[in-house]
Amino acid sequence: MSKSIRVADDTHAALAALKSEDETFDELPSRLIRERRESIQAGAGLWADSDAAAKAWGARSEMK
Repeated sequence: MSKSIRVADDTHAALAALKSEDETFDELPSRLIRERRESIQAGAGLWADSDAAAKAWGARSEMK
């Protein structure tokens, strides 16, 4: 099933700049979502066995 979404001209231009030559506008969001998920998964566990998470929470609390 196909869906259409409206985007502003500047949003379309930004998406067009991100789109590969061999990629359709339909494929673009799927790729961006996949890359985002891979990036998040790659970062999972980076702070394991360190105090970095506690330091980050402390810094965040101080900024509030």
